[in-house]
Amino acid sequence: MTKASDLFVQCLEEEGCEYVFGVPGEENLDMLDSLSRSKKIKLILTRHEQGAGFMAATYGRHTGKVGVCMATLGPGATNFVTAAAYAQLGGMPMMMVTGQKPIKKSKQGRFQILDVVDMMRPITKYTHQLASADNIPSRIREAYRLAEEEKPGATHLEFPEDVADEQTDSRPIPRSLVRRPHADEKAVRAAVKKIEEARSPVLVLGQGANRKMTSRMLLQFIEKTGIPFITTQLGKGVVDENHPLFLGCAALSSGDFVHKAIEAADVIINVGHDVIEKPPFFMKLGGAEVIHVSTNTAEVDPVYFPQIEVIGDIANAIWQIKNDIVPSGRWNFEGMLAAHKAEVDHTESLCDDMRFPVFPPHLVKQVRAAMPADGIICLDNGVYKIWFARNYPARQPNTVLLDNALATMGAGLPSAMASAMVYPDRKVMAICGDGGFMMNSQEMETAVRLGLNITVLILNDNSYGMIRWKQANMGFEDWGLTYGNPDFVKYAESYGAKGHRVESAESLPDLLHTCLDTPGVHLIDCPVDYSENDQILNKDLRELSAKVGAPAAAMPAQPQPA
Repeated sequence: MTKASDLFVQCLEEEGCEYVFGVPGEENLDMLDSLSRSKKIKLILTRHEQGAGFMAATYGRHTGKVGVCMATLGPGATNFVTAAAYAQLGGMPMMMVTGQKPIKKSKQGRFQILDVVDMMRPITKYTHQLASADNIPSRIREAYRLAEEEKPGATHLEFPEDVADEQTDSRPIPRSLVRRPHADEKAVRAAVKKIEEARSPVLVLGQGANRKMTSRMLLQFIEKTGIPFITTQLGKGVVDENHPLFLGCAALSSGDFVHKAIEAADVIINVGHDVIEKPPFFMKLGGAEVIHVSTNTAEVDPVYFPQIEVIGDIANAIWQIKNDIVPSGRWNFEGMLAAHKAEVDHTESLCDDMRFPVFPPHLVKQVRAAMPADGIICLDNGVYKIWFARNYPARQPNTVLLDNALATMGAGLPSAMASAMVYPDRKVMAICGDGGFMMNSQEMETAVRLGLNITVLILNDNSYGMIRWKQANMGFEDWGLTYGNPDFVKYAESYGAKGHRVESAESLPDLLHTCLDTPGVHLIDCPVDYSENDQILNKDLRELSAKVGAPAAAMPAQPQPA
């Protein structure tokens, strides 16, 4: 016979679990004791459950394997809610384990008890209360299977303390071998025919394409055909964005250079599209036709109704299309390339502005110059996300981690920590607004305790800058969105990290290189100047977009962040 909590840990080991991130409580003590004897799993004790959830989700994003996090009942479980939604919407495999009071005999009435399983149901793929130790192997196998199955997401198991103390003769269930189904040959042939007959086809790469094998197949397809490509924010890095056929990232909802390139297309090959992201384009009757390539059929709405769907393993589907297609001599990409050239010229004119506080385009250029091709930046959520999405060329898949699904604040630092754990030999930088950083800044202690090598770049404007920008554009008075900050250098040092402050735009490059090249946890306090967001992201885009074929009157008065 085996104690239930020991069996639970054995099942995690069978699944290949490396870490359990979390904040244990009284109801987790049996499981904690069992974890203490595991030779395969390391407990990562965090300072808040939300940080643990973000770390588990990011582990899942990088590895494709379930990231596991643990919390107690009540407030511990409710603190997982944001992280659960983050993983669920962002397509990251994660399993949450929460404790619970005894369910077979009341010990403390209703103290701290709420229906966690029902709470988790709308924001997970699967949630279940373990009512018997005998069911632990099958429920863990099911939670893992569903979390990793396309589209990946969050699952949840509630593990009551009396069940954790039971004895059972059940044993772990081995993982099964699963292969995704291949796309139908007739659908592939229809897609190939449509592309070959097109005048100006274009690729749009979304969240579902951000897989290593899919990345390789897409690069081969692009090299064979010469068809240009665009990414969504969650598709950044699927193909090296220094490629001459890269047309840009859909960082704004409309009116940007990238939308001018899409408007020049008559066939859009939409790879890995997910409705969670704001649409990189809007379909209309009589407009460009769309080929939907994904693991799942398209969710149809008034602005998305693809004419051809190629459903199955995306990498295999692109491989089939690549092998069958014959590049056409009548394809014309001049309009798309003109739009991209206008964007490049526009960006280059901004990046060398040496004002201080630092101008965002200059900041993005210096971060890109300091990071190697495989370096990972993990963005929190704020107006700077638009600048990085548009102007930071991603070189490899999953090297730009930003959240354009839930778009939550507070995830940048924990995501960087998990990235440094998965890839200890790569440069990792968290890029956070001052507001987002302070939401989970206590995890600096966790990063120092774990001996991680990360750089935390805080973009400091003493306000909730994104909302303040929107407030101004809606004609409201500047009110209610500014605050004071601690001395971030001293704050970092209080945790045992190394604190730095940017004193001028000229000093930024050397400081970035020093922090990235020196082991340990570094924090950089960088004042930023967002005063020209509206001019650069609105007025200038309207004027320059008009130069590549869009009448000024047709441009929206206020581009919205995607």
